[in-house]
Amino acid sequence: MTIKIVVTGGTFDKEYNPLNGQLFFNGTHVSEMLRLGRSRLDVHIKTVMMIDSLSMTEADRKKILKECQTSAEDKILITHGTDTMTETAKLLGQFIKDKTIILTGAMVPYAFGSSDGLFNLGSALAYLQTLPPGVYISMNGKYFHWDNVRKNKEVGLFEETQ
Repeated sequence: MTIKIVVTGGTFDKEYNPLNGQLFFNGTHVSEMLRLGRSRLDVHIKTVMMIDSLSMTEADRKKILKECQTSAEDKILITHGTDTMTETAKLLGQFIKDKTIILTGAMVPYAFGSSDGLFNLGSALAYLQTLPPGVYISMNGKYFHWDNVRKNKEVGLFEETQ
């Protein structure tokens, strides 16, 4: 079983520029994270875009949808910014029923060294191998169905809506 990892950007892959204090993208950290986690999974990593999810358009979401629909793999993990992760999950959940897809991200960039990203990546990969077909979000050791989740921006956690 090969797992496809679709990289879209988000805090997960941001880096810090000490000269101007801004966050930026320089490439994905997923391969390094898998290596550090000693993962032995067969994965295919594809970077589709590297953007902040607040900048993500409907066209960007449709590009992610198409990538999932045309993927030969039926287990897909998507790294995504947390601010609009639920919007992308909703689009995918409405159109894809025969694959297991999990979106995950981080509240703190991996490059900072104190990120939740490594834990979220590992948890999402474990859920991906065990959950039935459907679209899910995995954050902070939990998973949520695409149609029953929201980001609580007051506490910085994902939670069920019902």
